[in-house]
Amino acid sequence: MSVKIISHKCTGCEACVSACPYSAIEIRDGIAHLLDNCVLCGACAAECPSEAIVATNSDLSSTEPEAGDNQAEGVWVFVEQRNGTPAGVAYELLGEGQKLARDLGEELSAVLLGHDIEHVAEDLIKYGADKVYLVDDPALAHFQDEPYAQVIAELAMDFRPSIFLLGATTVGRSLAPRVAVKLKTGLTADCTGLAIDNESKLLLQTRPAFGGNIMATIVCPKNRPQMATVRPKVMKAAMCDMTRTGDVVKLSREILSPRAKLLETHQASGQRMNIQEADIVVSGGRGLGKPENFALLKKLAELLGGAVGASRAAVDAGWIPYSHQVGQTGKTVRPKLYIACGISGAVQHLAGMSSSDMIVAINKDPNAPIFSIADYGIVGDVLELVPALISELQN
Repeated sequence: MSVKIISHKCTGCEACVSACPYSAIEIRDGIAHLLDNCVLCGACAAECPSEAIVATNSDLSSTEPEAGDNQAEGVWVFVEQRNGTPAGVAYELLGEGQKLARDLGEELSAVLLGHDIEHVAEDLIKYGADKVYLVDDPALAHFQDEPYAQVIAELAMDFRPSIFLLGATTVGRSLAPRVAVKLKTGLTADCTGLAIDNESKLLLQTRPAFGGNIMATIVCPKNRPQMATVRPKVMKAAMCDMTRTGDVVKLSREILSPRAKLLETHQASGQRMNIQEADIVVSGGRGLGKPENFALLKKLAELLGGAVGASRAAVDAGWIPYSHQVGQTGKTVRPKLYIACGISGAVQHLAGMSSSDMIVAINKDPNAPIFSIADYGIVGDVLELVPALISELQN
């Protein structure tokens, strides 16, 4: 994007000054001037009544995907990684991406950004990627949404994928909207199901709506790529195949400096294990009565080698941090064993844990909705049953 001010047309009306979201324009001697903090977003051009500001995509316009772009082809997956270790959702996206690419008869490609991560690219081939687009640069060592969005948007403009999938993680939720805006395409967030329509070959993107009471299927019929974020632990992860081969395409891009500067990082305190990665999750709800009783669940989780989860009610009450919340507005988990203690089972909570391999529910209320999906249900007082379980495990 480039922005140019045509001085002889400018009337100094200041319409551009109020339109700029970054306060990057000032009027000097009756003429508008761009300041150093201008990000070339073009918002000022749209508001100029005298057409004295011109914004163009001169450097990218020839490759920018347009509505109904019939040259768009292929399924892309963004591989989120930290310190050279891909997030679990990346393998889930590769697994789902394989199915979509197979239904379309097209390639599955992984997009990998970072520094000193070439070894990761080779592994992604083994997990289903036909091709890996690798941008390895020190400026991308730590995730920052502005430079990552810039690089990914440029790659998409150059190679024109038909479908682009990202994880609905903290990183994905920050990155995906920025990329979608740059590519002028749609984005469906927090999908729980993806499929290809047999006739139109459009991506059918299914996600909960209206508080999880209905499931909506959304399509993007014209603009490309069709973009979606997918909740972790909803899709099955791709399996490793050591015999697979593919191409690693090494690319370089000029990385724009972000407006925000990363100073340092700190490991989150409290939860020692990410509940989305745990094989066993012990969750508590309002039925625990008070926050101190979460100590029982922490003890049980330690003995089982698992992590502690919670319902939204417990988090909203301030009993436990948000990082433990399971549900539609929290995290989606898919452990081998999920133990729900004092959780009634609202539909929003069930949306975050119903895919668990084994569900054990403990609740005083025999009619609690949680029992409808539990493999084993125990009607009783959590504060009596959990200590008994702990005692048996210790023995």
